[in-house]
Amino acid sequence: MFNVSVDNYGITVDNESKKISLDPNKQPNSDFIFISHAHTDHLYKNVREYSNKIITSKITHKIAMHRGYKYGDTYEKHGFKLLDTGHILGSNGLLIEDDLYYTGDISIRKRAFMNPAVIPQAKILIIESTFGHADYIFPRFESTIHKTNLIISEMYHQGIPVILLGYTLGKAQILTNAFRHWKPLIVHDSIHEMNKLYSEFGVDMYNYVTFSDAEKNNMLSSYKPWLLIAPLGSCKNGFLKYIKNKYGALSIGFSGWAVKPYYKFALGLDYCLPLSDHCDYRDLITVIKRCSPEKIYTFHGFAEHFAGDLRKMGFDASPLIYSRGKRNTSEKLDAFFDKSNS
Repeated sequence: MFNVSVDNYGITVDNESKKISLDPNKQPNSDFIFISHAHTDHLYKNVREYSNKIITSKITHKIAMHRGYKYGDTYEKHGFKLLDTGHILGSNGLLIEDDLYYTGDISIRKRAFMNPAVIPQAKILIIESTFGHADYIFPRFESTIHKTNLIISEMYHQGIPVILLGYTLGKAQILTNAFRHWKPLIVHDSIHEMNKLYSEFGVDMYNYVTFSDAEKNNMLSSYKPWLLIAPLGSCKNGFLKYIKNKYGALSIGFSGWAVKPYYKFALGLDYCLPLSDHCDYRDLITVIKRCSPEKIYTFHGFAEHFAGDLRKMGFDASPLIYSRGKRNTSEKLDAFFDKSNS
């Protein structure tokens, strides 16, 4: 018998022998903690070091340690299987006793060096629903890259430098790879730190100049046009405004949220193109069909809306949403974990 619950710590799966916290947002009271990947919204600080057994990939563990999180050694036994989710380097879903699969963040699209997720069959599926709304349908990766190359080409012809903006970990490495043919290629120093880690794990980040070196050597003024890859957070911390005002650069952001036209205006970008490390709505349906679960739980983003859509399609689906008015929301899964029927 397993119990799936959600509270202010996050999602927990437990039975008589073990309790597993899935991407908790603070220190839980669990036997095991699963960390799906090294984005900061899936990590937590103030860790009681070595107090829990950590289930995660070696890559995620190294990136998390590099970012200042101390989790001790990783642990990969007790009926757990880690499966690549194609989200960022080192991202994994967790398959528990071949019955329950937790996706973490997931993508089933080939993107540069990133391979699609591996989808197991399982009786219970806990699936992210960041883009679990039919409005969010993404174009092909190749189409977005082609459109971006056309914009860069037009700007280079006019002598105008270009800034590409994506999340520091994950998206920025794909941008570095996909647009490496443009010279000079300049990379923000925070992205360079992540690029170095990717290189350690065999992903070639090719030749570029860091932003600090480019500015120190006056490259930004002397070698126009150029291509700069910067964090999407630059839109809020003043860096983008500084670069645009000083060098007259054009900005292109990348996000799944760019499906909505207002997103680029909210960030103050010239262009914003749909490119995501998550599944879009159709991809999420594909994951569910491949997994062929008897019970589905949705979490994050459009969890409630997506669960409603799935029920209309004939699936048994429930959202995992924590409400401050309730201590936790849980459901026992006796029938699905009857080993005699597995």
